[in-house]
Amino acid sequence: MGRLFLSGVGEGFSVVVSTIISGADIPELVLESVMQIFPDFQSKLPEKATFPSSSNEIIACDRVPLDTFLLKLHNQRILDTALDCMSLNLDTSGTVFHISRQAALAGKVAFAIDDKEPLGGVITIEIGGEGLEDWLEAATWHEGRDYIPRKVRDDLSMDASGEPTAWH
Repeated sequence: MGRLFLSGVGEGFSVVVSTIISGADIPELVLESVMQIFPDFQSKLPEKATFPSSSNEIIACDRVPLDTFLLKLHNQRILDTALDCMSLNLDTSGTVFHISRQAALAGKVAFAIDDKEPLGGVITIEIGGEGLEDWLEAATWHEGRDYIPRKVRDDLSMDASGEPTAWH
């Protein structure tokens, strides 16, 4: 079976990408970090806050294609981790997960899986729609799954803290 090239758009799913720009952030750098992973992201930037500021503004875009994001997962060879992280909060309506903005600025994907926000903030990805579990498995498929099959929430998944449940 060859790799499917999925994007999430036009496949029956809603995709929303967002991030919070705090008063200490440089809005242009925040946007650059998001666009490294989601080049079709479009949002108006808030004015740069003057110091000190406690403002928090959300920038968001819907119908964002996930093709570049998925390609980076494949290139970084983190598909099993991606399957686990992307499905940690999966329910019947969809899933939500976070990636590091600092890693994104370098063109890399690093999942933020605990309640502590990593240095530099996070990008939030929300995907909704019917059949999402199957789509996540297909989007993160790799040839190794022919030998060690993986499913959402299987015995090989990591737990909510990111620790492996079976691999030691």
